[in-house]
Amino acid sequence: MNKTSVPSIDSLDRKWYLVDAENQTLGRLATEVASVLRGKKNPNFTPHLDTGDFVVVVNAEKVRVTGNKPQQKLYRRHSGRPGGMKVETFQALQERLPERIVEKAIKGMLPHNALGRQLFRKLKVYRGSEHPHAAQKPQPISIDTATTSQ
Repeated sequence: MNKTSVPSIDSLDRKWYLVDAENQTLGRLATEVASVLRGKKNPNFTPHLDTGDFVVVVNAEKVRVTGNKPQQKLYRRHSGRPGGMKVETFQALQERLPERIVEKAIKGMLPHNALGRQLFRKLKVYRGSEHPHAAQKPQPISIDTATTSQ
């Protein structure tokens, strides 16, 4: 009988990766980043453990969506009070808080439980090209997306 090995948390060597979101399609970028956060490509991937790496996303303000989504895609939030629903289009939110667009897309692709919340804490998103994680020496990774000319 073969036994499945479960990696100990201390034995994991977490790496830091840098992703440039400039001219990337939002959904395709989010799936790749979620896969790295989850650790899907690591040989010691375990579904119920945090075996992923840290990801720093820069240039969140330059991420793009296809079609009519800039005018039609809506982001909703609720204060919890009666009549507290706020609705904002992609364009308006991108001008105000572009980091939130990328964070929300990636968070939706992680597990919806305590593990997903733990994985989400390893994601760092920044509006421009500057980030305070130079000491961790993040390795740049490219997201290969087939872009259509718009």
